Amino acid sequence: MTGSETLVTHTTCPYCGVGCGVEVTVQDAGQESEKITVNGDKTHPANLGRLCSKGAALAETLDLDGRLLYPEVAGKKVSWDEALDKVATGLRDVVQQHGPDAVAFYVSGQLLTEDYYVANKLMKGFIGSANIDTNSRLCMSSSVAGHKRAFGSDTVPCSYTDLEIADLVVLTGSNAAWCHPVLFQRLRQAKKQRPEMRIVVIDPRRTETCDIADLHLPISAGADIALFNGLLTYLKSTQKIDEAFVADHTNGFDEAMASAEAAGTDLQEIAQRCGLDYKDLTVFFHWFAETQNTVTVYSQGVNQWSCGTDKVNAIINCHLATGRIGKPGQGPFSFTGQPNAMGGREVGGLANQLAAHMDFDPEHIDTVETFWEAPNIVRQPGLKAVELFNAIKRGKIKAVWIMATNPLVSMPEAHAVREALEQCGLVIVSDCMRNTDTVQMADIMLPAATWGEKDGTVTNSERRISRQRAFLSMPGEAKADWWIVSEVARRLGYADAFGYQKPADIWREYAAMSGFKNEGQRDFDVSGLQYVTDVEYSQLKPVKWPYKAANDSTSDHFFSDGQFYHADKKARLIPVQVCNDYVQTGDDYPLALNTGRIRDQWHTMTRTGKSARLSSHLPEPFLEINPSDAGSLKIGNDQLVSVKSQHGQLCVRALVTEKQKPGNVFIPMHWSGTNTSSGTVGSLVNALTDPFSGQPQFKHTPVSIMPLSTAWQGFLLTSETVGQLSFPYWVKQKKQNVMRYEIASDQVVSDWSQLVRALFPVEGDWIEFFDDTSGYYRAALVNGGRLKACLLVATDDTLPDDEWIDSLFAEEKIDDKSRLSLLSGMPPGNVKPAGKTVCACFNVGINAIVDAIKQQKLVSVEAIGKALQAGSNCGSCLPELKEILKDNC
Repeated sequence: MTGSETLVTHTTCPYCGVGCGVEVTVQDAGQESEKITVNGDKTHPANLGRLCSKGAALAETLDLDGRLLYPEVAGKKVSWDEALDKVATGLRDVVQQHGPDAVAFYVSGQLLTEDYYVANKLMKGFIGSANIDTNSRLCMSSSVAGHKRAFGSDTVPCSYTDLEIADLVVLTGSNAAWCHPVLFQRLRQAKKQRPEMRIVVIDPRRTETCDIADLHLPISAGADIALFNGLLTYLKSTQKIDEAFVADHTNGFDEAMASAEAAGTDLQEIAQRCGLDYKDLTVFFHWFAETQNTVTVYSQGVNQWSCGTDKVNAIINCHLATGRIGKPGQGPFSFTGQPNAMGGREVGGLANQLAAHMDFDPEHIDTVETFWEAPNIVRQPGLKAVELFNAIKRGKIKAVWIMATNPLVSMPEAHAVREALEQCGLVIVSDCMRNTDTVQMADIMLPAATWGEKDGTVTNSERRISRQRAFLSMPGEAKADWWIVSEVARRLGYADAFGYQKPADIWREYAAMSGFKNEGQRDFDVSGLQYVTDVEYSQLKPVKWPYKAANDSTSDHFFSDGQFYHADKKARLIPVQVCNDYVQTGDDYPLALNTGRIRDQWHTMTRTGKSARLSSHLPEPFLEINPSDAGSLKIGNDQLVSVKSQHGQLCVRALVTEKQKPGNVFIPMHWSGTNTSSGTVGSLVNALTDPFSGQPQFKHTPVSIMPLSTAWQGFLLTSETVGQLSFPYWVKQKKQNVMRYEIASDQVVSDWSQLVRALFPVEGDWIEFFDDTSGYYRAALVNGGRLKACLLVATDDTLPDDEWIDSLFAEEKIDDKSRLSLLSGMPPGNVKPAGKTVCACFNVGINAIVDAIKQQKLVSVEAIGKALQAGSNCGSCLPELKEILKDNC
C-alpha cells in the first residue's frame, strides 16, 4: 500500500459474549504514519454500531509491548521447527510411557472456532484423551448442563431482539451494565421507548444495572433456588400454569412441583429465606405471573455456584411451566462471558462433550469416529478444569498444553494451580503475551497471534456466528493457534487429517461435520455453509445457526414447535432443592466473598491494561463492603485491608458502599501477579464445584477482613523500567505517558534518597523534598531536561492528583515552575486536576463534570452528555453521572 491508501476491515470485538461488530480503519498501513481507528459496525445486528468503553479503546491496545514474539524452550529463543519438535516429542513420550490420559489441554474462549476445533480434534480423535477443557468451564458450564437436562441439548432459545420486545425482563446474577454493556444499552433504549416495560434485577449487590430497574431484589447470596421454587408454587396457586403445554411438551412437572412445594409455599417464609422484603417478593411474583412476554436473563451470578446447574433449572422450570419459551419476547436467556464461549461449546471444547454438540453416547462416538476417521477416538469424558489441575498436581497428568488463558489467575485456589504447574514434567503455553503469571511457568513458550492478526469465526450469546478478520500482520514469528496445533499433529504422524492451509479449510470441514448423520437430531447444524468458497468465507456476513441449507436460515426461536431434543421430544422440568452443602460463613470467616468483573477491564488485563483511560476509572483492586460491616471492623473508606480465606490471603483497598449487602463483600477478578503485589482473588476462592457441570463456586467464599495500618503511602510515576518492587503493597497502572505504581508499607523508610536511587540506578539529576515532621517525601529524576521518574509519599491520605504530573513527562523540558510544583506536590495555578475518570469512552474526569454542572447549571445526564460527551457512547457511566448530578445540583 502507498501512504495515501486506507484499509477498512469489518471484524468482531475480542471481549465479551455480546459479539459486537467493529469497523477498523487503517490509514497509511505499514508506514510510519500508520493510524488505526476502531468504531462500532452499524451493520452488525448484535450492536448496530454501539461499542462499550473497552471496545471503543481497542486501537489503544495494539502495541507490541510485552508480546511473546518468538518460540522459547527453557527460556531460550529457538526456531519454530525446534519448538514444535520439542512439543511433539514431549507429548509422544508421555503417551508412550503413561498413556494418552497423562496428557491434557487447557484452552480458552479467546480462541477462534477454527482453533478450538483443531485442538479438540487432535486430543479427542488422535491423541486419544478427553482431557481437554476450557476456561469457559469457569463461566457458563452450569448453563450448558442446565440446558441439556431441560432441553436434551445445549440450546440457547432466545435472541437479543427478545430483550427489546419483552414486557418483563428479569436480570438475575447479571450486572449487564458493566459485563454486557451493549445489551444493557439496547435494553435501556427499549425501556425508554416503552416505559411500560418492567425490569427486575435480582442481585445481592445494588449494581449499576439497577439504574433502569423498576424493582431490585437484594437476594441473600445463594437463595436463587428458594426464590424460583417459590415462584413455581405461586404460579400454580394463581393458576398460571400452561397445562396444555406442560401436558403436551414436557415431563417431570409433578416431581418438580412436589420438590418446590416441599420447601413451603408461604410467601412470608419464602421472602424470609431469600432475605427479601415481603412486598417486593409478591410484586415480582405477581409481575411474572401476569406477564406472558417474559425473558429471564441469567449469567455468572447463577452459574458460578456449587449448585449452579440446579439454579439454571429452577429458572427454566418457571418458563416451561408457563409455556414461555420458543416465542418472541419469551424464554430463559444465558449471557455468556467470553467472545467465543459459545463457539467452544459447539466444537466440543468442554471435556464432557464431543464436537458439533455431540455427547459421549455410543451413536455420537461412532459418528465422530467415522467423520474424522479417528484412530484413537475417546469413549468417555475427560477431566474438568478443577479436576484437571488437581490431576496435574497429583502427577497423574504429566504434560499440559495451555492456550490463550491464564489459569494461575483465573482458577480457584490459584496457589494449588501454581504448585501443580511447578511440578508438572512438561508445561507448554501458547500465548500472545510474554510475562503472564502462567507463561512464566512454561517449559515451552509458543507465540500466538492475537486480535487484529487472527482470522476465523466466533459465536455470540444469541448463536450468531461472525467473522474475526485480520487487519494487521503477525508480528515477529507469531502464528495462528490452528497452525501451531496442526503442525504438532503432523509431527505426531497425523498429517493427512490436519492438512489445513487456511481457516476456511477448517470451517468447511467443521460445517460438514455439523450436518453429518444429523437429520434434525442435533440442534447445532451449519451444514448449509460447508461448501463456501474461500472468497465467500472471507465475505461471510453474521449468521445465526442453525443454517442447514445454503441461503436458508431457520427461525430465531428454537422450540417454537414445542419439540425438544430428548428422545421423546419433550422438555424436562427438573426437581431441585435448596443447596447448602458448601462452606458457610462462621466465626472465623464471617463474610461471604463474591467475585466478578468491573466496567473497563477484561479478564487479567493483558489487553485492556494497555489502555490508560480504561485503567483510570478503578485503578486498584478493591473490596466493596457495607458501612455496617466496615464500622464493626473499624475499616475506613480507601483503607488497605487484609482479606483471608481458608485458601489464601490478599491485600486490597476498601470501598465502603451501601450498594453492598451487609454480610457480603465483593472483589473484582482482574488483577494478577504481574500488576499487583497481592490482588489475585483466585487465591482466596475455594475450589468447590457443581456436581453436574464442574463449575467452581466463585460467588461464595467465607472470608475474614482486617484493617491494615501503614507507615506511609505513595505513588511512583516512571518512564523508566522498574525492577521487581519489594514494597508490601504495590499496584501497576498504565497512564497516558508513564507507568504508575501505587505503593504502601507498614515499615518506616530511614533513607528515601537511597531507596529511590536504588530503584533508578541511572544517570540524571534528582530533586528532592523531605519533611521530617509530616513524613512527606517528594523526588523527581530529570535527565537532559526531561522528567524520567517521580515519587510522592505521605503518611496520611493527602497525596495529590497525578494527572498533571503525568502530563509533565510529555514535555521536552520541564521548567523551574514545574520543578517547584513537583516538590510542593501541587499543580501549577493554571492547572486543575481532572480527578477520577468517570467516562472512559471520552476520558472525562469527575472534576470537569462537577464544574460543568455548577457553571452551566446542568440538571440532567443528557445535558452533561451534550456539554462533555460523558455518557453519550456506551452509557455505562450513566448511573455514576446520576449520582454526581444528585450530589452537586
